[in-house]
Amino acid sequence: MDGYEQRTLLITLTGRDRPGVTSRLFATLAEFPLTVADVEQVVIRGRLVLGVLVTYSEGADIGRVWNAAERVANDLDMEVELSTGRDKKRKKRGGRLHVTVLGAPLKPAAMAGIAGRIAAGGANIDRIERLARYPVTCIEMDVSGADPDALRAGLAIEAAEQQVDVAVQQGGLHRRAKRLIVMDVDSTLIQGEVIELLAEHAGCLAEVAKVTEAAMRGELDFEGSLRERVALLAGLDASAIDDVRSHLELAAGARTMVRTLKRLDYKFAIVSGGFTQVTDALVEDLGIDYSAANTLEIKNGRLTGGIVGPVIDRAGKATALERFAREARVPLSQTVAIGDGANDLDMLQAAGLGVAYNAKPVVRQAADTAVNVPYLDTILFLLGISREEIEAADAADAS
Repeated sequence: MDGYEQRTLLITLTGRDRPGVTSRLFATLAEFPLTVADVEQVVIRGRLVLGVLVTYSEGADIGRVWNAAERVANDLDMEVELSTGRDKKRKKRGGRLHVTVLGAPLKPAAMAGIAGRIAAGGANIDRIERLARYPVTCIEMDVSGADPDALRAGLAIEAAEQQVDVAVQQGGLHRRAKRLIVMDVDSTLIQGEVIELLAEHAGCLAEVAKVTEAAMRGELDFEGSLRERVALLAGLDASAIDDVRSHLELAAGARTMVRTLKRLDYKFAIVSGGFTQVTDALVEDLGIDYSAANTLEIKNGRLTGGIVGPVIDRAGKATALERFAREARVPLSQTVAIGDGANDLDMLQAAGLGVAYNAKPVVRQAADTAVNVPYLDTILFLLGISREEIEAADAADAS
C-alpha cells in the first residue's frame, strides 16, 4: 500500500533567539496527544526560525493546541504561524545527496541557478546549512530524489556559468566514517614546483618549466618528461636541495586542514612525482601518516641527473593510494584524492572522492568535483566539517 493520509499541524515560531525556546514549545505540546513528525530549526544573525510538524488523531481538540502555541509565542515575544493539513505518508524519496557550494563571493544569482537546476531535475532540497562564512562562503544542501550523475553534470555547467564550485556526493553514514586523504604535493600541498626551484639553482628554469607545463596538461608522458627534466639538473650541488627545502611555502590553509583531519583520526598521505629529499621533511613537519615520492640520485655531493628506483608516475600514484588504503584498513570508497595535474588522474578516479584543486582543465573535467579557490582547508567543507567546528577545536586545544 503506497500510504495513508494523516492530519497535521505545522507550528512555526520566529523571533529573537534565546535559550529555552525549543524546550518551552515542546513542554507545552507534551500536554496534548500529538506525535512529532518533523522538526527544523535555524538561527540567522540571532533570529530563530523553529518549525515543528505534529500529527494528531481525528478526535483531538486541535483548537486547544492552537491556543497553547499562541500563548507560548506571546510569552516569548515571538511571531507564530500555524497551519493544518492532511499529508499522505509516502515512501522515502531515493537518491539522497549532499550538494556543497563554495563561492568567493557567493551571489544570489548562483544560488538561484543551482536551486533551479535541482528543481529542473525533479529533485527536492530538504535542508540548507551554512558551513563557512570565510575565507569562502560555503553552503551545503541535502537533496533527495535526484539522479547523481545527471545532477552532477547539470550543476557542473551551472557552476562554470556562475563562477562557483559545486560538489555532489552520496549521502549516508559513509560520509562521516573514517577516511583516508591522499594529496599531491607540488602546487597542491605546497606552492610551486620543486623541480623548477631546483632548476632555478641550476640555471635551466625556462627549459624545465616548459616541459613541466606540457606534462601537467597531459601532453607528455610523465616518466619521460620527469627523466628529461632531472637530467638537466646533472652536476647541481646537493646543497641546493637544502636551500629549496628551507624556502618551501605551504598552500594557504594546509596546516589547518592537516591539523583538523588528524584531530578527527583521519589518515593523511602525500604522493608526489617530486622527490623524497623534500617530501620527507613535510612528513616530519606535518605528522603525515604515509608518503611516496621519487628519489634523486646523488653522488659525491652532486645530483647525477638520474632517479633511484622506479618512477612514481600517474599509475604509480593510484597504486600508492591503494597501498595506503590497505595499510590504513580504509575501503577505497572512503578515500579522498586531491591533485592538480594530469599525472593525478588515475588517483582521482580510483578514490571515493576525487578533488581537482586549482587544476588544469583536463583534470577538472575528470574529477568528481573541483575547488578553484586558493585555500586548501576548503576541502574540509566537502567532508561536512564546518568552519565553526574547526575554530572550536582550535580554541579547545589552545586553552
